[in-house]
Amino acid sequence: MFILGLTGSIGMGKTVAAGDFRRLGLPVHDSDAAVHQLMSKGGAAVGPVGDAFPGVVKDGAVVRAALGKRVFGDEPALRKLEGILHPMVRRQKIAFLGMHARLRTPAVVLDIPLLFETGAENSCDAVCVVSAPYREQRRRVLRRPGMTEERFQEVLKHQIPDYIKRRAADFVIFTGLGRHHSLPIIRQIATIACSTTGTHWPPF
Repeated sequence: MFILGLTGSIGMGKTVAAGDFRRLGLPVHDSDAAVHQLMSKGGAAVGPVGDAFPGVVKDGAVVRAALGKRVFGDEPALRKLEGILHPMVRRQKIAFLGMHARLRTPAVVLDIPLLFETGAENSCDAVCVVSAPYREQRRRVLRRPGMTEERFQEVLKHQIPDYIKRRAADFVIFTGLGRHHSLPIIRQIATIACSTTGTHWPPF
């Protein structure tokens, strides 16, 4: 089973690329979606997050806006939150990989926003970085509800710069020219992944 890591800084178009990989038949484990599920009603992270940050849980779910205010600009608080969430997401990822190994799926995608930042590239056979010019990235991000320039810059502070990610990548998907340009690249990457034998599962 070939494990393809998919990453990219905020606003680069990673979500669209992940959707294209899914449509091409590659199962995708979405780390952001896993976090949402963990903090939703009944999620395994609700209790620990509520204990660590009193007042952010309402009706059995973590209120993400309230949690965001607690950790925004507070490095120790952010590290505490990551210490709760990252091991839970990692367990879900391992279960996902184990299931598809049993199903003999030829290739899977791990959609991880902080892939390089957390060292997750070491569990992948190849890494694909989604990239766009800064001006386009900024335009996309500032169109999001509730996003400000200050929040955008704070997010960037916690992400490895795009040019460094591109240097470390095996594949780069440029999204600034539209999907008519990026989709053929994604198709080519999917073909390579599905026809290549992976060496990172099972883990040593």
